Amino acid sequence: MAWRNNSGSTHGGKVHFGRVGSSDIIGLLPSGRFLAVECKAGRGKLTPEQAQFQAEIRNNGGLAITAYRLGDLIDALVLEARA
Repeated sequence: MAWRNNSGSTHGGKVHFGRVGSSDIIGLLPSGRFLAVECKAGRGKLTPEQAQFQAEIRNNGGLAITAYRLGDLIDALVLEARA
């Protein structure tokens, strides 16, 4: 089970919503582990806030993935299923 995690601000920056650095997709794996997927295009890199969010997820037993292509996500989920 996973869903798009909207975060950001409105135009003009007067209203902020969501946690800064939180992943684009969050959810639960069948095992009950927390899942966080940060989607990047091209040569996009994690911001310091995104790296911190992923570290917090991992430190608390969750699975955090940075996906540059669909195959990155699939590979990580296959490895998770085999563990």
